[in-house]
Amino acid sequence: MRSLAKTSISLAAAGLLAFSLAACSSSSESTDSTSSSPTSSAESTPTPVASIPSLSGVDTAVLLDSGFAAALTSLGLTPGTVGTATLTDGSLHFPITGGNVDYYDPAQKYRPYVQGTIKHEGSGFSLTAGDTVVDLTNFTIDPGTSKLYGDVAVNGTTAVEQALLFDLHGGTLKPLQTGPNDTAILEGTTVHISSDAAGLLNKTFKTDAVKAGLLVGIAKITVNTK
Repeated sequence: MRSLAKTSISLAAAGLLAFSLAACSSSSESTDSTSSSPTSSAESTPTPVASIPSLSGVDTAVLLDSGFAAALTSLGLTPGTVGTATLTDGSLHFPITGGNVDYYDPAQKYRPYVQGTIKHEGSGFSLTAGDTVVDLTNFTIDPGTSKLYGDVAVNGTTAVEQALLFDLHGGTLKPLQTGPNDTAILEGTTVHISSDAAGLLNKTFKTDAVKAGLLVGIAKITVNTK
């Protein structure tokens, strides 16, 4: 991509971002487009229409839903930030630290047509109840499956690495926006607690009140386009 003109680089990257994050979509969409296993062998893998081999900055922000905050209060859980994460105006911010995305022509049969990862290493958030602290960190978004994975630690001891923590639904996704300083912004994907995460939290905090599918908030992903 470096051989392309500056404008072409920005447009291609921004366009790919839109496709890749739009794949973080509603579970009601056909699994034909989001299957986690390619339908073609390695020998027949087509050339991507566009590719970002190395993602860098800026961040994924999640505007916390009032219902999620109320649920935490009812459970006696206090949220907090971990590592480089920040909480600003009701939104948790997790810096993007790496990853890559390939986008294939959806008109072809190759699936999933969006593949890659968006990494957020060194940040996360915590949930505290009494002497028990659960840290959810090192988030990895898989745009091909609309899933978000992360590490889980209880009182400083790792419990699970890269557990399925959140499901991502894109039914309310807004069109791609151009941001300042050569960035692109995609906003509107909703973040929901997965059944795996609900089970982990219920077991740790000795409750059955954490429900799978609980809306955590609305994501806003900002990335550098060059």
